[in-house]
Amino acid sequence: MAKPYSMDLRERAAARFGVAPSSAIKWVRRVRETGSAAPGKIGGYKPNILSGDNRTWLLERIMTDFTLRGLVAELAERGVKVDYVQVWRFVHAEGLSFKKAYCPPSSFGRQSLVGASNGRRIRASLIRRGSSSSMKPGRRPT
Repeated sequence: MAKPYSMDLRERAAARFGVAPSSAIKWVRRVRETGSAAPGKIGGYKPNILSGDNRTWLLERIMTDFTLRGLVAELAERGVKVDYVQVWRFVHAEGLSFKKAYCPPSSFGRQSLVGASNGRRIRASLIRRGSSSSMKPGRRPT
């Protein structure tokens, strides 16, 4: 077995070619092992974990009420390790995400309309323009 190169030689080679000594050592090792200094494979295709059976299950599951964090927990119970962002991207890609209707803050505090169901927008006539319960009267700060 050959003896290792001296530190002096390693440092001079690294300085001459402008690379770290460890890089030069790895290149030499790669040439000895593979016969080429060509770089190895980087990256590669990784299939989406929320496809196939998992996709089918998710599409059936989201027909009823769901939360993204709840779906993450249910998938974990099924042995599928995913995070919140993966589930959000899946739901968004399937066109199943939605935003709640915007309702501006009321200056009168919380109000419920008689006969109004949850989620129905409060009529604009009940809200004073330009104010909310979080605004204090007085001059604007400079």
